Amino acid sequence: MLRARVPSFRCAPRAAALAAGALLALATGSALAAQAAAPAAGAPATSPPAAPRGFTPDDLARLDRVSDPQLSPDGTRLAYVVRETDFDANRGRTDVWLLDLRASDAQPVRITRHEASDSSPRWSPAGDVLYFLSTRGGNSQVWRIALAGGEAMPVTAFPVDVANFEVSPRGDRLVFSATVFRDCPDFACTKSRLDERAKSQETGRTYDELFVRHWDAWRDGTRSVLHSVALDSGGRATGQPVSLSGSLDADAPSKPFGGEEEYTISPDGTRVAFAARVAGRAEAWSTNLDVYEVAIDGGTPQNLTAQNRATDTHPAYSPDGRWLAWLAMARPGFEADRYAILVRDTQTGESFELAPAWDRSPHALEWSADSRSVLVTADELGNQPLFRIGPVDRRATRQVVRLTDGGTVAEVAASGGTVVYALQHLASAAQFYALDARAVASARAPSANGSSTAPAPVAPVARTARQLTRANAERLANVRMGEPVPFSFAGAGGRTVYGWAVKPWNHEPGRRYPLAFIVHGGPQVSFANNWSYRWNPQTYAGAGYAVVAIDFHGSPGYGQAFTDSISGDWGGKPLEDLKLGLAAAARQFDWIDAANACALGASYGGYMINWIAGNWADGFRCLVNHAGILDTRSMGYMTEELWFTEWENGGTPWDPKADYEKWNPANHVGNWRTPMLVLHGELDFRVPYTQGIGTFTALQRRGIDSRLVMFPDENHWILKPRNSVQWHREVLGWLGRHLRQ
Repeated sequence: MLRARVPSFRCAPRAAALAAGALLALATGSALAAQAAAPAAGAPATSPPAAPRGFTPDDLARLDRVSDPQLSPDGTRLAYVVRETDFDANRGRTDVWLLDLRASDAQPVRITRHEASDSSPRWSPAGDVLYFLSTRGGNSQVWRIALAGGEAMPVTAFPVDVANFEVSPRGDRLVFSATVFRDCPDFACTKSRLDERAKSQETGRTYDELFVRHWDAWRDGTRSVLHSVALDSGGRATGQPVSLSGSLDADAPSKPFGGEEEYTISPDGTRVAFAARVAGRAEAWSTNLDVYEVAIDGGTPQNLTAQNRATDTHPAYSPDGRWLAWLAMARPGFEADRYAILVRDTQTGESFELAPAWDRSPHALEWSADSRSVLVTADELGNQPLFRIGPVDRRATRQVVRLTDGGTVAEVAASGGTVVYALQHLASAAQFYALDARAVASARAPSANGSSTAPAPVAPVARTARQLTRANAERLANVRMGEPVPFSFAGAGGRTVYGWAVKPWNHEPGRRYPLAFIVHGGPQVSFANNWSYRWNPQTYAGAGYAVVAIDFHGSPGYGQAFTDSISGDWGGKPLEDLKLGLAAAARQFDWIDAANACALGASYGGYMINWIAGNWADGFRCLVNHAGILDTRSMGYMTEELWFTEWENGGTPWDPKADYEKWNPANHVGNWRTPMLVLHGELDFRVPYTQGIGTFTALQRRGIDSRLVMFPDENHWILKPRNSVQWHREVLGWLGRHLRQ
């Protein structure tokens, strides 16, 4: 639910709609048209397209996915990862690809090709070698391949997995994380202890403090520990790895989703800054991550952010080594607080905030190659653009400049004279684009933007972006995507609220279509102009449904006060926004049949489905609930990240002043009468599957048309390709059973 981890994130209605429409131009125009031009490898499609059709769940599961853009030190070549779907093995597998940016017609080249997965490409300082992670040796280790030719060679051969890594700017060391027992003197000890435990016929687990389980795994006494190891002249690991974070009782990177973004190596190759939460027995209810710094060859980590009891994370040294930037929250215990950008002068130790008046919360942070500004992404009015903030100087007047148009910028890389970013939107999965770094640096905003909730004027540089990849173009050549349309309306308290409507792929003027009304999870996330591999509107548009999604109170990208407004009010303003949003969509779009609708949601969205069942019983013909909360009080006892439930409900479940019962769906089951499909994963520890069973039990005992689909091998998300197809088949079957076509 809620956010997957401790975070990594008013204009009049007509004016807002026009602004959102302007942002949509790139998303539904040139980018989508270009997508159909060529496949991932770059070769143009040669066969004539078949008859147009809609997008299907099988398409979604089989799409190639580009990710992890890594620019060479001079910015002339791009290494990245392509994930393909192996349906026979029921998994995704990855390879490393390379694109030469110096040639205007360059075609992507596959660098690795192995039945195992190869990922995480990282450049050598000279740009002549790519290091990468591979499972081809039986477990996850670092390998290397010379771009001049030759076979891939192993770099590490540890008895434990390497989870992620970075190469020192001097090329003499690797920094990497591995899951180990902290009291073990070496990796062999960890491997031996785990092997002995696996052989034992005693299976009982013992715990003296929380967490006992997290996300989808039971705690086994190990920690994710940051290490470094020397590289010899041939690029192979030599000598014993040195622990960098093992003196701290903490995971570095954090679990379950932390990666390389949580540590950084100084440009001179002597220091490592990393994020970690040292909380002892309070770990399960603490959001206090700190940024530490340690010598790359070992030593005692120094806490740089001890004065802040909230989250500090995503450290990044500037290329010239003068600055260390990171993202920081201010309120302990609140995982959806606004991130501020903090910058520390590495020479004086003084720190300051960049753009304190900018009322947005950045998701990612990347330095410009000249160290004069930072590049960040942040939610803004239903999109997630790329921004430049600078200059990085305490005395200068800093500007916030929006560099991209509509859609969601998911990843960013900057090196040499190039900035590369991954752009995705409601009608296309991620593709890579390149900008000239000089144009990025010279872009200027008409104003500093301050705390305005209106979209910052986009710099003309965005329109010079060059598309680098066209993944899935051949596979989707005859697929007609549903057209996404932004809209806005007066929501709870008269506040302008934004949403997206998506036309069915076969939309015809004058026809009205049944509606899939999607309620986003989080709850502090945005249903933005984005592409999803789980809740994707195109799978419904492709089946002939209209789609509507609302960024109700609590969503980010509209100012932190709007995000804060859902805490302690789960069933209040958000439900009002959903009611008003559905009515507004029906008024604005004559192709929506709002009386012939099904509401669908997961996580907090699943909670809202249960809340709707008891408090808006005449709103929908059917409901779909994935991983939803039935009983907020029992959820407070059963979930693992306690900071979430305690912040959102104002205390612990036994605190009489807390709000666990005020917005508890279980208190309104007597009003339920709408047919509901319930889906859940048995490995879901965020919203334990007993919440789904409880929902189904209530439906069955009340004699309501209902169905339960339980996935024994899935967590909060349905990830395996065949399970994803089954999930969509069940959901679309439920809509087809209850909605008139």
